[in-house]
Amino acid sequence: MSVVVIGTLDTKGDEVAFARDLLVSLGFKTIVVDAGSAGVPSFRGDVPRDEVFRRAGTSLAEIEALGDRAAGVERSARGVAAFVGELAERGELEGVLGLGGSAGTTIATAAMRPLPFGLPKIVVSTLASGQTRPFIEGADVVLFPAVADIAGLNRITRKVIANAVAALAGMIEHNNNLNDIHNFNQFNDRAVIAATMFGVTTSCVDRARRGLEERGFEPIVFHATGVGGRAMERLILEGGISGVLDLTTTELADELAGGILSAGPDRLEAAGRRGIPQVVGPGALDMVNFGPRSTVPDRFRDRLFHVHNTNVTLMRTTIEENAELGRRIASILSRAKAAAAVILPLKGISALDAPGSPFFDPEADSALFDAIETGLKGSPNVRVIKLDLHINDPQFADASVNELINML
Repeated sequence: MSVVVIGTLDTKGDEVAFARDLLVSLGFKTIVVDAGSAGVPSFRGDVPRDEVFRRAGTSLAEIEALGDRAAGVERSARGVAAFVGELAERGELEGVLGLGGSAGTTIATAAMRPLPFGLPKIVVSTLASGQTRPFIEGADVVLFPAVADIAGLNRITRKVIANAVAALAGMIEHNNNLNDIHNFNQFNDRAVIAATMFGVTTSCVDRARRGLEERGFEPIVFHATGVGGRAMERLILEGGISGVLDLTTTELADELAGGILSAGPDRLEAAGRRGIPQVVGPGALDMVNFGPRSTVPDRFRDRLFHVHNTNVTLMRTTIEENAELGRRIASILSRAKAAAAVILPLKGISALDAPGSPFFDPEADSALFDAIETGLKGSPNVRVIKLDLHINDPQFADASVNELINML
């Protein structure tokens, strides 16, 4: 078993060697992967850059001839990911440590994201703040703030790298011990249900979660913040999920209208592709998410907003947007390979969509419901269930759980 250390040895060679030596002093076997493509490496990695590019289907000579840094980073990321993935498939990988700026972080995280959940992965990165979503997506990658640039060993970089090494070592060494103490695997024989939740659907999904637990299932709830939806879709495709209670599909609204919490165009497709039962709800499709009020694009200046807090501004979806969302949901679900149901709460789809609340708009909701029902008419695998309830009514949660369990 080995710990892989990833870095560009032309610009980060001293720092990579420092991390490697610390790991070796702690008793770990290391494999240094040279992810560089330009300057002369300070030492030859265990996996040199020519081997990295060979695994990416090209050669170091071709990359050098191109003289294109972006192409070098892209090919390096592909080659490093191929090597690390092969090591993991053979059961020979116990952790991954990366060091870098924008290029190094891009390369290291590309190799880490496909790795199994729970396998320790840390990147000491100068970009470990701000917009980190492209690096992490739905994976359990830890970004460790470099504080200073990774440009030489000094009192800051030595301490930061040492702390990252200690953190990775702690993850590796104590995984088995913690499992023995807390018996993490005691419920592994239970069927797993993936569910989605947002703040404005918490009452519903919390009750559904408890109901599933009481009936012997293991629910895993994903926060529908874009990253959460992507993580859920990935885990569904990887297998191990028995059913999906996708009552909070708000990420679709952000994808449609340009909000900041989109889970991408493939959201909602995984369960149907995998062929597992799913119950889908329109939770929080009444809103599109933005950051602070000042960050909302000017093109939306005349829309209805609700300031959730200083960092979150919500925009009410329109009748037209709701109709389009309904058509998209119906189109995706109509292709599902297994039984599915759409369960519609006719009295409101979020805590803000209720009488007296700022987003209450029965006409917009009706446009959504009508488009879903019309689009799924005649579909052999998908039921449309309309309930004269609000999404956060206890009876709605209970009905959703019962529907999914009946499918299972």
